[in-house]
Amino acid sequence: MRHLTLIPALLCLALPAAAQDSMSAAEFDAYTRGKTFYYGSLGSPYGAEEYLDDRRVRWSFLDGKCQDGVWYEDGPLICFVYDENPDPQCWSFKRDSGGLIARFENDPTQSELYEVEKSVEPLLCLGPDVGV
Repeated sequence: MRHLTLIPALLCLALPAAAQDSMSAAEFDAYTRGKTFYYGSLGSPYGAEEYLDDRRVRWSFLDGKCQDGVWYEDGPLICFVYDENPDPQCWSFKRDSGGLIARFENDPTQSELYEVEKSVEPLLCLGPDVGV
């Protein structure tokens, strides 16, 4: 009987520690602002995001096409909305020795993205398609 009363208490102690793993909005902004991050997933290139002032972002799937957007804090999550996709895409971010790890919280079965490289160079975006 004594063990049953300890288990809920131990679970309550573990929850705040897990929540602390995620970066706060201030930590995320300080780490990313002014930089371009290249992300991978399952050993392959996935995409890149340039983090600008005022929580503005520019995303590309590395195909030369870019989407402008903004990010905002929603509890422990960082959510993004883009000009071409106004549906919020919410992520949890944490740092480890290799850099950022991002988990898509709209569908937690998705693979995590991880920082492959970061740069102070802007994201390469091609202009609109030009006809002949």
